[in-house]
Amino acid sequence: MSHDHPDPLARLGVSRETYAALKSLEALVLRWNKTINLVSKSSADDIWSRHILDSAQLFGLSNLMAAHWVDMGSGGGFPGLVIAVIARELSPSMRVTLIESDARKATFLREARRALGLSSEVILGRIETTPPLGGNVVSARALTSLSGLLGLAERHLRPDGVAMFPKGARRDEEIAEAKAIWDYDSESVPSMSDTNAAILLIRNIHRAHPV
Repeated sequence: MSHDHPDPLARLGVSRETYAALKSLEALVLRWNKTINLVSKSSADDIWSRHILDSAQLFGLSNLMAAHWVDMGSGGGFPGLVIAVIARELSPSMRVTLIESDARKATFLREARRALGLSSEVILGRIETTPPLGGNVVSARALTSLSGLLGLAERHLRPDGVAMFPKGARRDEEIAEAKAIWDYDSESVPSMSDTNAAILLIRNIHRAHPV
């Protein structure tokens, strides 16, 4: 991570133990990435800033009293496992559930959960057919378009919950496309790790034209 960007872990004030657990996650991802495509080869050289710190900033935007965090399409554990590691220290009563449809990635998530001593649940299945989970927070990273994400979030988010979606430079196009299908309230927070990106905080999701 370049020095021009703030460090979300420093802002959160996590302990050395939490920092060490995140370094262990980094090592696990690197090891498994040789056989399973958890992160792109271009970002594998910089997992710490591109994936771990990028995920950690989401925790700082959440309500620490949130009872249940649902991460959709967790893949290599970003942000889900990062959230679970930080929550263990800063919000120990928070449940973290990870949904992943790829069996090999779900196996990695379960192994990483065991190695890190986490209590998070890993669901192997499709997001759209998993029974609604009632998350206070729902997150997804690099999964699909905003319009698609809103449909998935509507299924798994409590009515008073918030969805968190990191989006890149083309997010305005996705927002315009989504507005044709969905009504929602949104706030955009600049990313700490990428000057071209932002985290969209979305509440009150409803179809604009109910089917």
